[in-house]
Amino acid sequence: MKCVRLCQILVFFLIIITLLAGCARKDEKVVTFSVGGAPNELEFWEVLITQFEDQTGIKVDILRQPTDTDQRRQGLVISLKSKKSNPDVFLMDVAWIAQFAASNWLAGLDDYAGEDSIGRGVFFEKVMDLADRYKGALIALPVYIDGGLLYYRKDLLEKYGIKAPPETWKELIEYSLRIQGDIRKTNPDFYGFVWQGAQYEGLVCNFLEFAVSNEGGINFEGDKILLNTPENIEAVKLMNELITKYKISPPSTFTEMKEEEVRAYFELGNALFERNWPYAWSLHQHQDSLVRDKVGIAKLPHFKSGKSVSTLGGWHIGISKYSDVKGLSWEFVKFVTSYNIQKRLAMELGWNPGRVDVYGDRDVLGKLPHFAGLRNVFENAHPRPLLPYYTQISEVLQRYINAVLAGALSPEAALLVAEKEAQKIVERYK
Repeated sequence: MKCVRLCQILVFFLIIITLLAGCARKDEKVVTFSVGGAPNELEFWEVLITQFEDQTGIKVDILRQPTDTDQRRQGLVISLKSKKSNPDVFLMDVAWIAQFAASNWLAGLDDYAGEDSIGRGVFFEKVMDLADRYKGALIALPVYIDGGLLYYRKDLLEKYGIKAPPETWKELIEYSLRIQGDIRKTNPDFYGFVWQGAQYEGLVCNFLEFAVSNEGGINFEGDKILLNTPENIEAVKLMNELITKYKISPPSTFTEMKEEEVRAYFELGNALFERNWPYAWSLHQHQDSLVRDKVGIAKLPHFKSGKSVSTLGGWHIGISKYSDVKGLSWEFVKFVTSYNIQKRLAMELGWNPGRVDVYGDRDVLGKLPHFAGLRNVFENAHPRPLLPYYTQISEVLQRYINAVLAGALSPEAALLVAEKEAQKIVERYK
């Protein structure tokens, strides 16, 4: 009997201890940070988080997301729609910010940034105004800036007596035909220009660079979306003709060419020009790259009447409106966007910092000399429309532009139908 009584007392105390431990965990202030990416990127984030915890005493739990961008967005949407307190902090593709802001999922950062004098003069002002502010309110900060670039084989241009990379699409075609024709005698797989034409978001980024460089793009006239315009028709026609008429882009452009496929093709020495994001530079410089030390970068070409355009990309950091540790979350945001951490992201991951001042850092330029030309590109980058329904507009454009590249539709027919479908989306959200 005494033994039974003793066991009951022990069980009672174990329950009390468990409850107390649970309360302690519940009361412990922890910031949950949601981030995805390649394995080496996630490993680096863990190193940074350990440093942050040691410096501040604030604990951060990392919530690993997939590498796939769409899956990462969907995971965040589910949590935010459910008004969960976690994750507190997360990285967003620049194309998501308007949707998240319009859904009222993001905490305002103006008060925090004002207290710490963060904002104007620290980051790219155009990027801040066009991507990180919604209805005048600061709701995110840039961590990693991206923009489309033209990579070119400087050794081949020099060999064929071409003094500078092309400034117009017409020049790109002329240089490609000239050099491609000669190299094809020994390398039948060689093409003049490789770019992203598969049916995914990258195709819309490429479309904007063609279209806006022809004074077109995704525009509005009041509540009417304008896609079926002469400028856009000419741009999409040229995209098709690079594959079908001039044959300076591979037939697989519209079936499989995404960032990595394009990079790999160029890196094998099979292309004269490449449209890609800045990340490709460091990979082209690897020891096993066949184009190592043979590559230059330049602004993308433009139509005769237009100017060079680079679609703005990148990742931005924000705090959930539903976070119950917003103050601690801001300390982590401030840490990630600090000069030292932005410099480390550049030096160790090759990321393009959201801060302007890092682009003049001697150590960064010593390791990444191409950064000298990136600042000007990012200062003039063109964002995708800041619309809460942008992803739906993009899906429409992806389908119809890809159909033009495949030869299934004419540019006129594709943009006419795309505009009608896009207008229905606009009206639903209006």
